[in-house]
Amino acid sequence: MNIVVVGHVDHGKSTVIGRLLADTDSLPKGKLEQVKLSCQRSSRPFEYAFLIDALKDEQSQGITIDSARVFFKTEKRDYIIIDAPGHIEFLKNMVTGASRAEAALLVIDAFEGVRENSRRHGYMLSMLGVSQVAVVVNKMDLVDYDQAVFTKITKEYSDFLKAINILPVCFIPVSAREGDNITDLSKKLSWHKEGTVLKAIDSFKKEEPLAEKSLRLPVQDIYKFTKDGDNRRIVVGEVVCGEVSVGDNLIFYPSGKRSTVKTIETFNVKNSPLKVGPGHSVGFTLSEQIYLKRGELAVKAENPKPQITTRIVVSLFWLGKDPLLKDRDYILKIGTSRSVVRLEKIERIIDSSNLAYNAKPQVDRHDVAECVLKLAKAIAFDLVEDSAATSRFVIVDGFEISGGGIIRKALEDDQAWLRDKVLKRDYKWEKSKISKTQRSESYNQKPSLILLTGPKDINKKEIAKELELSLFKDNKFVYFIGIGSVLYGVDSDIERETENRKEHLRRFSEVLNILIDSGLIVVVTASGLDQTEIDLIRIAVGIDEVEVIWVAKSADTDVAYDIYVDSGSDISLAVYKIRKDLTAKGI
Repeated sequence: MNIVVVGHVDHGKSTVIGRLLADTDSLPKGKLEQVKLSCQRSSRPFEYAFLIDALKDEQSQGITIDSARVFFKTEKRDYIIIDAPGHIEFLKNMVTGASRAEAALLVIDAFEGVRENSRRHGYMLSMLGVSQVAVVVNKMDLVDYDQAVFTKITKEYSDFLKAINILPVCFIPVSAREGDNITDLSKKLSWHKEGTVLKAIDSFKKEEPLAEKSLRLPVQDIYKFTKDGDNRRIVVGEVVCGEVSVGDNLIFYPSGKRSTVKTIETFNVKNSPLKVGPGHSVGFTLSEQIYLKRGELAVKAENPKPQITTRIVVSLFWLGKDPLLKDRDYILKIGTSRSVVRLEKIERIIDSSNLAYNAKPQVDRHDVAECVLKLAKAIAFDLVEDSAATSRFVIVDGFEISGGGIIRKALEDDQAWLRDKVLKRDYKWEKSKISKTQRSESYNQKPSLILLTGPKDINKKEIAKELELSLFKDNKFVYFIGIGSVLYGVDSDIERETENRKEHLRRFSEVLNILIDSGLIVVVTASGLDQTEIDLIRIAVGIDEVEVIWVAKSADTDVAYDIYVDSGSDISLAVYKIRKDLTAKGI
């Protein structure tokens, strides 16, 4: 069981842990004597915190900088104790430690009382889903073991924890330095009958075994082998929860692609296992080859599906030097998935030290906020109450991890209606005996969509048709289609009104999907597409190989294009430029 110890700086977290290890004979043989001798040689008074604070600058400054892990055992079970830093400058390190914990000891100095970081750390535990908390009121020797001091702190901090939906297991008065109430009840604290720190730790309840939960396996990569006739494509990733077995029917989200586990692959092992559980990195092959990419979330077909959207309500804490601002791009990472993200709306900013609400246009360093985030592409995730591990995310600003938090709610976005249709379509799709991989290798090309868009009355069709001809002459399997070919054919039953535009694009995309599924490079022209409409087409065709060509007099546009072609340039030069890009990208 993982237990994190948190609290304000200098409130005695490391001392509590050190004393706990010493009094239960959990230290390596001779470790206690070694540290005491070191203190004598340097003329420093011995402190139990020195047993854990291994970094030199921690000992010299008397603060914990990084999260230290120590192993500890009682008659009931084994533990990993995580000593998290209390100083506000190392809040990021505290969060890293706490994110792995199932329970927490929160240490408060009886002499100093409840401080800002006492509250902040409590709030962080709540955000990270750590609900089992025992509060250790330390340094009771400095207040003459006064019960009134303990009662006051208990009342004040209980009210705070109740406001953030944490019901503490217990409050324990201790003196870690003197060993009072750490492993045995102290006569100096005879008015306290409810137990010791050791008893509190053993009272924590173990979470439901991860192996019994629904499968969640973020795809890290796909390995392709070619040597000596080995044509395996091995999907790799770490099992977060649940189990993956040979024969399992898997769905990969957000794409919705399906296949069955054919084999589980291991390195340098004679007999590969038939089943792999939580915490293990695994490689597996699929009975039917499908195009997958990093960031997909593998789930068993019979398990509850994860949430999928581009808009999320989150509780986040911001640790970046620069504030979190609207209209600025960041990177959100969750599992192995990463996406460009923007701050859409600040619902409220919470002062975690007193739970007061602040109205501000930005999220500043050490702020805790409830926000709406907008992602550039849909991601698969769980809500925190369903699976904490697959609801936690971090936000990267430049090259720095500057924030993190949990996803509270999935909001419907503009593409939700289409994703549902695509998932249903792919589920019912009658597959050929010829796979996409076989077609791709036979045709010596990647099935792709080359989408030319821009203002009306620009020579997009001429460029597209010339590109098709050029590829055809090189024995490529290519097909040109303009959006008008669908509007006056497949779409002839619906009016060309603005309110029908989404349905026109959906039908157009379904035609493209069939052509791409046949292994073709499809060259398309459509005027006046905006970014939302291009994203809609991407969802419907379900491939990465979508090249957007912006054809216009100016490169100034909100559309995220791959290539800009000046509409006034020579057509053969434009075709050369596009072909060069397709070759560079392996299409």
